[in-house]
Amino acid sequence: MISSISAVPPVLPFFVYGTLRPGEPHHDLLLRGRTRAEEPARLPGAVLYEGPGYPYAVEEPGGVVHGELVTALPAAYGELLAELDRLEEYVPGDPRRLYDRVERDVVRADGSSAHAWVYVAAPAIAARLRAGGRIIAGGDWRACR
Repeated sequence: MISSISAVPPVLPFFVYGTLRPGEPHHDLLLRGRTRAEEPARLPGAVLYEGPGYPYAVEEPGGVVHGELVTALPAAYGELLAELDRLEEYVPGDPRRLYDRVERDVVRADGSSAHAWVYVAAPAIAARLRAGGRIIAGGDWRACR
């Protein structure tokens, strides 16, 4: 008898750096009232590129992206994870996907670290951005708008 084991993603907070940040439209639409904590944080080892109305984080040594670490309420987590995957057009294995959801360490304002989900540009998007995209200086999408 062969048993199948389905991979259940770990329950992690989310590092958000664009339209999901507090005060931005997708935060109000998807996160408001569904979070336990929201705190400033930064993602080392990535740079931020301008996108069509939203940014892309691309993993690059030496860079840093500024955003918030968002911890979902336990009762909202599963549904929220699915909704964020849809928003970010994250479909594992689909070559047309915009983002990949990856586990990364982020740094809180107090210097402590946390393991979090981060949506980074999918490989095809990242390659296009590296070849001719516009980097957001300082890695803070809000500051450049």
